[in-house]
Amino acid sequence: MSDSRKRPATTSRIGKMQTTAAKNIYFGHSASNGTNEPTHAVAASPELERVVRFLQNLAVELDNSIEPTTPNPHLNMILHLLRSHFEGRVVSPSSMVSASGVPYATATRKLAEIREAGLVEQRPRTKSGKSFSLHPSPRLLETFNQLSDRLDRIARTAFDDVRETDEAANYYYGGSYQAGRATIPPPSALPQPLKSPGGLRILVHGDPTFMVMDTLKRQFEQLVGTDIHQRAFSIDRLREEALRNAERSKSRYDLIAIDLPWLGEFVERGVIRPLTEVMDVERLDPSDFHTAGWRAAHWDGTPYGVPSQTTPELMFYRKDWFADEGLEPPVTTDQVIAASRHFHEPRHGRYGVAWNAARGTALGHTFIMTCAAFGQPIIDIPQIAGGYDADHLAHRDFRPTLDTDRALAAADYLMQLLEFSPPDILSMSWYERVRPFAAGQVAMAYGYTLLAPYFELDESCPAHGNTGYLPHPHGPAGVPIAPVGGYVFCVPANLAEERVEDTIEALVAFTSPGAQKLYAQNGSRTAPRYSVGADPEVRRLSPIYEVVDQMSWRDELQFWPRPPIPQISDIIRACGHELHDMLRGIVTPREALARVQARAEDIMRQPIN
Repeated sequence: MSDSRKRPATTSRIGKMQTTAAKNIYFGHSASNGTNEPTHAVAASPELERVVRFLQNLAVELDNSIEPTTPNPHLNMILHLLRSHFEGRVVSPSSMVSASGVPYATATRKLAEIREAGLVEQRPRTKSGKSFSLHPSPRLLETFNQLSDRLDRIARTAFDDVRETDEAANYYYGGSYQAGRATIPPPSALPQPLKSPGGLRILVHGDPTFMVMDTLKRQFEQLVGTDIHQRAFSIDRLREEALRNAERSKSRYDLIAIDLPWLGEFVERGVIRPLTEVMDVERLDPSDFHTAGWRAAHWDGTPYGVPSQTTPELMFYRKDWFADEGLEPPVTTDQVIAASRHFHEPRHGRYGVAWNAARGTALGHTFIMTCAAFGQPIIDIPQIAGGYDADHLAHRDFRPTLDTDRALAAADYLMQLLEFSPPDILSMSWYERVRPFAAGQVAMAYGYTLLAPYFELDESCPAHGNTGYLPHPHGPAGVPIAPVGGYVFCVPANLAEERVEDTIEALVAFTSPGAQKLYAQNGSRTAPRYSVGADPEVRRLSPIYEVVDQMSWRDELQFWPRPPIPQISDIIRACGHELHDMLRGIVTPREALARVQARAEDIMRQPIN
């Protein structure tokens, strides 16, 4: 990795991105609010939610344990407001009054005092403005940030019965640098609700990460102030729907998630807009994204999407099985074959390895990434330090390189894997390869990190807590790499102009560090940002985050194995069909490669419409 690549974003940069007022942004560019001071939302500190819950529980205990006692309506209402804010629940004046613990008239008066003190802001819920919701003001959040920081330190001192060390007491501008503390606060509600008629409309892939977003739908609706409508498709149907949507006079979606290899095609077909046309890209804090994931979101040097999930494909392996047998984790393809042979016991329902071998797109991805593990890109792109140059693919003619000695070695490797695979391997694709691994039937499986929740979140799975993660084992001419997958959120080129401003605000909110951390806390195993992978609370969830960060620093995360040329989808499908015939024994590896080379050359001669 070059020295110019930056380390994870600092807390100050993250806070700056999260606290920019949406009201004073036009298409992502800062604008004046007409006063001498900028308008800012205030992000909650990492300790705030924990302390609010503690204070609520403490108040309940005190009120029910000591007689006589008097409720504190101001505190009760403020704690109710803050907790509802974190959980994405609507707060009305009546719910605030109910939470006060005092009679209606008294509570109404106390609520008015809280408003007059500038601790509460109200947001209209209807066009008439007669119905509105209540939200914490920046002043309240800032006050409780400071209070929660002090309370947390006092509680640790009192109950941990230890003295604070110099390191633990090192506070800078109110920010804690204590070891083990989280650095990313929960996402904050936008100062002004989005006004897109009919709510936000999003087209996504039906994978675990986007399903987490759907589960958190209500919370994010509270954050952005409007309804969210999410449609999810399988990978091939997602591409078809995105291209079909581009043919409409007006886009049906505000944001579309596209697979990284599709980027060049979608740009050349005019499906998506450059981000530089609609926003200040610096708002996204680009240096915080994993380098490979951010570079893969560019075409001809221009960013077209924002990484919503960066998920490298890795080798999953059963740590306990390997340890029990005294075997080292497989680093090379030869070691994969040897380990597969060792563990393969079909009569006992145990198999060596699972992988994508289903006809079409699934197997096509497997083959081109296996070629990369043997040091062979699928087109004649120039070799550079750390891999191959996939950053400069526009306005150039390439020739397929699918019928080479290294590609033949990759095909032979797949033929060897076939011998030690489950009996249904030729119909096994994205999810099917991970299920037998999770169930304890397979020693190793190629899989994207986004699939890890199938066993990491299910304690009944034999693979739970027993899985190790490696980059792709490599062939003689290859090096360890982890091919980067995942999706970027893009703005459709035919999105109505009056919807673009709100769409950009949603895009920034959905891809912020706070949002990405929330996805991880609710089951996602993708982290496009360095700051999220480095967050202590996130790291405790899974070893994947530390492993992927280390791979990124070692320059093992690469997107050149699936170069985003406009013809890539058709080439992948061609590979998946021809190589499937090879696996079935209809043609030899050499014949399969000759056929796929000819098909790829024909595909690349066709114009892009």
